[in-house]
Amino acid sequence: MEAAFKTMCLLGLIVLVNIVGLEKVAEAAGECGKSSPDNELMKLLPCADAAQDQNAAVSAGCCAQVRKMGQNPSCLCAVLLSDTAKSAGVNPEIAVTIPKRCNIANRPIGYKCGAYTLP
Repeated sequence: MEAAFKTMCLLGLIVLVNIVGLEKVAEAAGECGKSSPDNELMKLLPCADAAQDQNAAVSAGCCAQVRKMGQNPSCLCAVLLSDTAKSAGVNPEIAVTIPKRCNIANRPIGYKCGAYTLP
């Protein structure tokens, strides 16, 4: 009887640990999957000038990264609207124009990105 009780307690503990662990995994999966928008921002470093100046040329490296990230528009928006991006001088109103300036054909035209809309 005592062995059965210990087994049940151990089983209960294992179930509890698994439930808590699954909640942590679900919380970690945000707009950019398991990566944070701040980490994804690093991939857009080639876009720094273009995200601050509407007249700046958009580099091929920038367009390549935006093309990849633009396949998940909610991630792209989270990155462009992040506090880190704002601290780095990114102007969201200009930054959301980068996919169009890169001539990305399958960009998410009309996608709401906070207060901005992707052209």
